[in-house]
Amino acid sequence: MNKRSIINVSKYLITFGLPLWEFWNRNKRLLINIFKYSIAVGLLTWVIWKNWRPEGNPGLADIWNTHVEQGQPIPHPGFFGLALLIGLASVLLSFVRWYVLVRAVDLPFRISDALRLGMVGFFFNNFLPGSVGGDLLKAAFLAREHDRRTVAVATVVMDRMFALWALIWFVAVVGGVSWLAGQFQSDTAEESRRIVIAAAGICAASLLVWFPMGLLSHERAERFAERLSRLPKVGHSAAEFWRAIWMYRCRPWSVYLVMLMAFIGFFGFVLTFYFSVRTLAEPTLRIPTVQEHFLVIPIGLVIQALPGLPGGLGLGEWGFGAMYDRMNCAPSLGVLGSLVQRVIFWILGLIGYLIYLRMKPSLVSAAENSPEVTASYTSKVSETSEVFQE
Repeated sequence: MNKRSIINVSKYLITFGLPLWEFWNRNKRLLINIFKYSIAVGLLTWVIWKNWRPEGNPGLADIWNTHVEQGQPIPHPGFFGLALLIGLASVLLSFVRWYVLVRAVDLPFRISDALRLGMVGFFFNNFLPGSVGGDLLKAAFLAREHDRRTVAVATVVMDRMFALWALIWFVAVVGGVSWLAGQFQSDTAEESRRIVIAAAGICAASLLVWFPMGLLSHERAERFAERLSRLPKVGHSAAEFWRAIWMYRCRPWSVYLVMLMAFIGFFGFVLTFYFSVRTLAEPTLRIPTVQEHFLVIPIGLVIQALPGLPGGLGLGEWGFGAMYDRMNCAPSLGVLGSLVQRVIFWILGLIGYLIYLRMKPSLVSAAENSPEVTASYTSKVSETSEVFQE
């Protein structure tokens, strides 16, 4: 290639590249969100296609043909209502759990505020890109309403951390009891034992961190916070986050209450999934037992909660199908249960958002009509990023 050709190619690249670059800069967030939705829809489409007519197993096509094309009634419509009620109770309990964490660090907060922000956060978690988008929104609202902004954000992060910790304990305790009671089926007993042993190992390791923290004096904890504050850029936020963790460690009964509430909530979420499967699955089809659901559904919930896709769309269906496969059941039934559960959470999310729109903020009523309070989800994420940068 001669010099003139190189110059001509460079001109073409500049001519077409600069407008594309400007378009990308102006619409970067929109394009990223479109990409995330495309990935989620593509993944969901692939999971449904793979489980539509699986070889040797009942598929989603059988459910479609029976209840849509042939018009046969749903086998257990009452199970859908039961799953909806249990799911609602579990979601509301998670809002109260966050309220306990906020009050534990002495921030002024009402239960109505926890419900208000929890509802809109749950809506965003299910519909907007990123399964933690609602948490960012809650953190942004709470941080703007208090001077201790990093501690306010830390309550949302710690809520996720304590929920994950409780989820692992849930698998270890419930699975251990089922193991001792001999309730594991013979064909899946070995897989169930491996899950219980892994969860028990993580719980034991976490205790080796939790209890020694209680031996630290306040002076040593504060010195460690001061060392963290010297870190470049993130030092202030890291120190405040450590102080929040230390404050929770100094209030163990609040943490134990939160763990208990999370424990009860996971009972509800597992039963929500179980009844979601039973809604459309024929009685003749084999699904995991209730005890096996208590082992595998928490793993599916963790997979679904991974950040990146709106509400874990597609990712959750794949995860629950894989867990059913580990229990020697048709993966399509796990996908079916995930789809029914998703409809339930969409219903709850939409109802919660409508209720949120009707509720008046109780902490900063003067800001109700300000652009900051009515700003879009994008601005909330930006505000939360600024909180961590301070």
